[in-house]
Amino acid sequence: MRPRHALLAAGIIATGALALTACSSGDPFEEPSTSPDATSVVVGSAAFPEAEILAYLYAAALEENGIDASVTPSIGARDAYIAALQDGSIDLVPEYTGNLLQYFDAEATAQSSEDVYAALGDAVPEGYEVLDQAEAQDADSYNVTRAFSEQYGVTSLADLAGVPVAINVGANPEFAERPYGIPGLKDVYGVDATLVPINDGGGPNTLQALLSGQVQLADIYSTTPSIAENDLVTLEDPEHMILAQNVVPLISSAKATDDVARVLNTVQAALTTEDLIAMNARSSGDEKASSEQIAKDWLAEKKLFG
Repeated sequence: MRPRHALLAAGIIATGALALTACSSGDPFEEPSTSPDATSVVVGSAAFPEAEILAYLYAAALEENGIDASVTPSIGARDAYIAALQDGSIDLVPEYTGNLLQYFDAEATAQSSEDVYAALGDAVPEGYEVLDQAEAQDADSYNVTRAFSEQYGVTSLADLAGVPVAINVGANPEFAERPYGIPGLKDVYGVDATLVPINDGGGPNTLQALLSGQVQLADIYSTTPSIAENDLVTLEDPEHMILAQNVVPLISSAKATDDVARVLNTVQAALTTEDLIAMNARSSGDEKASSEQIAKDWLAEKKLFG
């Protein structure tokens, strides 16, 4: 995640806005402003560790190939960093295909990785583009404890409708309106659930609420190490309510030169979901490493530009 994946916002708000809303219908972009120096690239990120790691990863790869790059990390939620991209404060940002598609086209029906990526290419406004998507995905996921799963026979979101207890969901406040949040549980799976707003993007407070029984269901980003560390059960989504969420660079076309695209697409081709999980694990815990160091170490390990 990681405030990583937002939907249904009304549109672009003023530059620097930090609202934790999600996606918008219509065209939120005007003609792009570009940075004065066309040879440099400013990489922005959302305000969660994985996004920062990816931003430093893109910048370090560009620098390694002789392209001047810098990072503006932790800008905020999607509305804020899209506004920064639009006004030229940044040129590039790591994104996730499904949520970005719904940001540009709230009526989109694509679900699979391939279909979402194809639809996204058509939905991105003129003056901006997405480069290659990675195999790596990080999506919202619904999780229950192992004990809850075994007690009620729950392994899928479809199973929740038959559970004879109240279902409280621990998630960010905007889950009250997201299509794959409380409305989706009701409309797609027939589950009457109550949101318990916890504003940490599936982090430690959300985890604790689940483990303590305050909530029965928790939205935790799928590459979060705490899922495996606590033996949580990630519920299947047979109706594909949550769209594919492959990592993808969103960039101003003015900065998407052949060299920039080649470098970033090389990174994208090597990036896996397992890499995201491993890098996220290094960003937490007692021996926490910086996002910049994690990114540099990944590049050194992969030897993509030898």
